[in-house]
Amino acid sequence: MSQSIGRPSGRGPSGERHRGAVTLRNQAIPTSTADQRLLDSRGRGDWKTKDAWRALRILSEFVEGFDTLADLPAAVSVFGSARSKPESPECRLAEELGGALARAGYAVITGGGPGVMEAANRGAGEAGGLSVGLGIELPFEQGINEWVDLAIDFRYFFARKTMFVKYAQAFVVLPGGFGTMDELFEALTLVQTGKVTRFPVVLMGVDYWRGLLDWMRDTMAAEGKVGPTDLDLICLTDDVNEAVQHIVDSEAVLSAEKEAIREEAVARLASDQQAAAEAAPEGPAEQG
Repeated sequence: MSQSIGRPSGRGPSGERHRGAVTLRNQAIPTSTADQRLLDSRGRGDWKTKDAWRALRILSEFVEGFDTLADLPAAVSVFGSARSKPESPECRLAEELGGALARAGYAVITGGGPGVMEAANRGAGEAGGLSVGLGIELPFEQGINEWVDLAIDFRYFFARKTMFVKYAQAFVVLPGGFGTMDELFEALTLVQTGKVTRFPVVLMGVDYWRGLLDWMRDTMAAEGKVGPTDLDLICLTDDVNEAVQHIVDSEAVLSAEKEAIREEAVARLASDQQAAAEAAPEGPAEQG
């Protein structure tokens, strides 16, 4: 097992918190998060004096994320519970998945925390792949796990969530809680509404997800709350090889569709140019 990357164990409200170049310890750690202070409607008196500066801080998080991840290779975002124990089935599955993704040429992006996230990062790292962690400021902050090669700590959830989507070719979602559900349904919404180019969403943990999918099919889809083909956006499996192959195949299909669109646009342009040339009036006859 690799050595710690310099973050002391047992971090928490009375331990240590990192904010970019700033390190906070013990009593210097605030009791609220940047998201709480931004979204708290009770602080209306601060809106004119502080929110303009917050906008610059938010912008800086996007700039930092875009600049840091711009050269990232093809990547897959993996989500799952921070509370899962290392010996749990989902952690074993996540570690195997991380290794398989790395061997297929993908970087692995997680939230950088413990549990399923750490297992996926570990699997990727041990297989020689690039392991990325996108951390978040929380009151019960857990810090970036030791298997992350490239880490960014965010104050704001929405800036962090943009990075999960922007730099991923696929999402793989393992058993988790509210945060995992949030990422899952945001991804499905973005794909369903065409806000992002179509990419695969894989659920791993058949027993865990079956009840949710049954409800989505028998209630949500049956009552017309989603379209008849919307559930086809999800691939459900416990087979790591099937999950990775689904991602690879989906990327190949999307690449073929993009190439076909490009070729059609080139052919249309050539046809338009030829039609314009044929329709152009001939010049005056040359004098003898």
